[in-house]
Amino acid sequence: MADLDQVLAEIKRGTDEILLETDLIEKLKEGRPLKIKLGADPTAPDIHLGHTVILNKMRTFQELGHEVIFLIGDFTGMVGDPSGKNSTRPPLTREQVLANAETYKEQVYKILDPAKTRIEFNSSWLEPLGAAGMIRLASQQTVARMMERDDFKKRYASGQSIAIHEFMYPLLQGYDSVALQADVELGGTDQKFNLLMGRELQKAEGQKPQTVIMMPLLEGLDGVKKMSKSAHNYIGVSEPANEMFGKIMSISDDLMWRYFELLSFRPLEEIAGFKDAVQNGTNPRDIKITLAKEIIARFHDEAAAEAAHQEFINRFQKGAIPDDIETVTLEAGEGLAIANLLKDAGLVGSTSDGMRMIKQGAVKIDGEKAEDNRQVFNAGFEAVVQVGKRKFAKVVLN
Repeated sequence: MADLDQVLAEIKRGTDEILLETDLIEKLKEGRPLKIKLGADPTAPDIHLGHTVILNKMRTFQELGHEVIFLIGDFTGMVGDPSGKNSTRPPLTREQVLANAETYKEQVYKILDPAKTRIEFNSSWLEPLGAAGMIRLASQQTVARMMERDDFKKRYASGQSIAIHEFMYPLLQGYDSVALQADVELGGTDQKFNLLMGRELQKAEGQKPQTVIMMPLLEGLDGVKKMSKSAHNYIGVSEPANEMFGKIMSISDDLMWRYFELLSFRPLEEIAGFKDAVQNGTNPRDIKITLAKEIIARFHDEAAAEAAHQEFINRFQKGAIPDDIETVTLEAGEGLAIANLLKDAGLVGSTSDGMRMIKQGAVKIDGEKAEDNRQVFNAGFEAVVQVGKRKFAKVVLN
């Protein structure tokens, strides 16, 4: 059992919930390679570190000798996953989906071994279903069951519309598991309804239901909201190495451990050693540098990680101001409050973020810390504005 305990510890690392863990243990005891499924609708061309949390778990299964299936939802991507949405998601054209899918494949291979990764497109079995097959699939669930979904329930209660095709999405995702005869499906915590639908449809087809492994949603740079482009708190896996390094170094010391747990491939024992070192006086910044270099080496290479580290030392630790600061010209109107100035200059995502950064002492104007969050600037103002350690803009008010 020692080996099984070790395998389980690796699989459970960073997970939020496993349904059912007893099922997973029984499958592992069978000693055969399990079919591990991860589906992704290519609704956007870029992947950020939040997306890689689940990909990292796929890599774990890959290294344990299991069959990893990266499923590209070229069919479901044209429907649109309603999970967590308060309105109907606009469907993509097939051309958009296929173009995004190619970009996805390039990016996931930075984590998964291409030689050991099986790529599938769900249009290969969903398109042949046809109208009759879709009706048969729809007959396996009720409207009442669909309305158990939290997002559907909220939208219905608030009078927001729910399109009929949105009810089909969980069924289509569940049918993917039937078609692949998946043993395990991975997903984020926001996918629970869809993941469990796969179990139900597999039971209806006489298959052994898949084990569902849900991974947490990674917090973004602000440490509050989940990482996303819309929240302006993300780190893209295709970003330049210097940009990635600066962003990782900007996260809080507490959030660093969360990133180690979910993004690092280092053994848990080594990470525990880092925590002990910090408690014994090591500067958390030095440990954060280790994390930044590991992540950058994965998505670029070792040389890029070293160069980004040196650039960080030159630019930030030595207090240097970059030479390539963007000039932003804004309209002062009757006066522009500091939080609005920060937002309009693109240095923060919102005025509330600006107020928070001022309160934390993270805002400087021409090198002087801004401490008054009620400060107003008028036409003629011109200064280098800095937020945190890496965001700069030369702001000019007309």
